[in-house]
Amino acid sequence: MGKLRDQMKMELELRNYAPKTITAYLGHMTAYTRLFMKSPAEMGAEEVRKYLHHLKTVKKVSSSNINIGYWALHFFYVKTLHRDWNVEKIPHPKKEKKLPVVLAQEEVKKLLAAVSNLKHRVMLMTAYSGGLRVSEVANLKVADIDSQRMLIRVEQGKGKKDRYTLLSQTLVENLRNYYKAHRPQKWLFPGSRPDEPIDAGSIQRVFKHAKKKPVSSSLPAFIRCGIASPRIF
Repeated sequence: MGKLRDQMKMELELRNYAPKTITAYLGHMTAYTRLFMKSPAEMGAEEVRKYLHHLKTVKKVSSSNINIGYWALHFFYVKTLHRDWNVEKIPHPKKEKKLPVVLAQEEVKKLLAAVSNLKHRVMLMTAYSGGLRVSEVANLKVADIDSQRMLIRVEQGKGKKDRYTLLSQTLVENLRNYYKAHRPQKWLFPGSRPDEPIDAGSIQRVFKHAKKKPVSSSLPAFIRCGIASPRIF
């Protein structure tokens, strides 16, 4: 795509799109261009329909991924090239509706009991107790923990909006133990470099590893006592 790619990337950045969204959109534009082997500026509604159909029937990707492709192409033609977008000619894929997987309280206890690493355990506790997304946990700062008002400040969460969530007494006690042991500076859960937050993928790997690990029937005291909170714990 060359110049068009750079132009689209700049438009996305100016509109404050998340880095992952920018990468996903540009990825679809690259795939779209390669499928027809010509500049996307020379194509239109018919090629868009064929690309979306290709994703569904040949690539067999999820409806969610097809939707990302739809909005990537929509952004390119409407925001980058300033063309009209004919909704009738380019139908919007229906989004799959799935209920979130919610662990029972006993399952959460066993999951936490399987994690011996203090930092990893507190990361998972923070996610479940605060009802936070993995990316939100990864980007928490030390200053976001307000133990006076028993709140966690979530900065620039989903939809680029700040919000507050409840901080349980059990979590604040474990956070204090974690802080004494690790002394994080800016980021609550720093990565391999102290000046950078932990990668969200690392938290996901901790969770997957904990699910596979066998757990003793005798739960540690920090989990047995006072784990219930107004949200999940």
